[in-house]
Amino acid sequence: MTGLDQTLTMLKDLTDAKGIPGNESEVRKVMTKYISPYADEITTDSLGSLIAKKTGRENGPKIVVSGHLDEVGFMITQIDDKGFLRFQPMGGWWSQVMLAQRVTIVTRKGDVTGVIGSKPPHILTVEARKKPVEIKDMFIDIGAASREEVHEWGVRPGDMAVPYFEFTVMNNEKMLLAKAWDNRIGCAIAIDVLKHLKGTDHPNIVYGVGAVQEEVGFRGARTSTFKINPDIGFAVDVGIAGDTPGVTEREALGKMGKGPQVVVYDASMVSHKGLRDLVTDTADESNIPYQYESIPGGGTDAGAIHLTANGVPALAITIATRYIHSHAAMLHRDDYENTVKLIVEVIKKLDRETVDRITFE
Repeated sequence: MTGLDQTLTMLKDLTDAKGIPGNESEVRKVMTKYISPYADEITTDSLGSLIAKKTGRENGPKIVVSGHLDEVGFMITQIDDKGFLRFQPMGGWWSQVMLAQRVTIVTRKGDVTGVIGSKPPHILTVEARKKPVEIKDMFIDIGAASREEVHEWGVRPGDMAVPYFEFTVMNNEKMLLAKAWDNRIGCAIAIDVLKHLKGTDHPNIVYGVGAVQEEVGFRGARTSTFKINPDIGFAVDVGIAGDTPGVTEREALGKMGKGPQVVVYDASMVSHKGLRDLVTDTADESNIPYQYESIPGGGTDAGAIHLTANGVPALAITIATRYIHSHAAMLHRDDYENTVKLIVEVIKKLDRETVDRITFE
């Protein structure tokens, strides 16, 4: 793809990288490459979460901005005698978005292309055709003729299968289509927050985090937060876009291009009121658009961050994204850039006095 600016090149590299829960090393290398110029120190926790430290003021409050490295995908679990692969979904998948989709299986011998298949509808009864195929009845076809051939190609149980999709700038160039926006956009925001803070005076120590294993239970957020022991935590993730046909505002308020979503409630956390008020007040003062979001059926890494150690005042800030947990999701570049701008402005305010004041608001 030609004609990509620096930001789009970074976003393409992040979303092209392959990394399901527990297999995030390729994504971590990409994030490390892009965040290194703006960090004073880069470490990891023992699960593999990336932690990039940027000191503004020594002994200032510790502020975490956390995206997660992993994406939804599949793990190979069985190989049958005809060379078809059974798999375990990693993260939440809706069966209707999976069939006939291309995947890349990452093996020690290199990448292998596959496609998700099932029994053909032509031989099903009329009644059976009306029902969605269950995930347990699907398989991955890599064009092998036998179990032995699969082994020869290097595919083994435990290997990851990753959705395949090409990063695409739409006709409306603000609209970006890619796999793994959930949550490479959060990783990109963490990178750009550190970039915007480079050379500026901020009264704290900021940690840009790429957490592992969010899609299977916020695991890397828990371990990385424990290692950092922060005063304030932001989880940056994707949210629901409610601006497609058939969705009512009661079901989902978020609209693409209308600014970052400040999550007031989700299934993993009641957002911290003092921090939430500081964020929305800062947005109002700086004329940065934002919208409110509540996600009663989902959660973010903030759910783990706020329960770590003695507790951490935390907030989830999300970007309205269409078609998450599928092969191709879409988001709006303005929302990404406004989220970076908002978090940077908030961080500049988070001195010790402000952190102490808002903690118990």
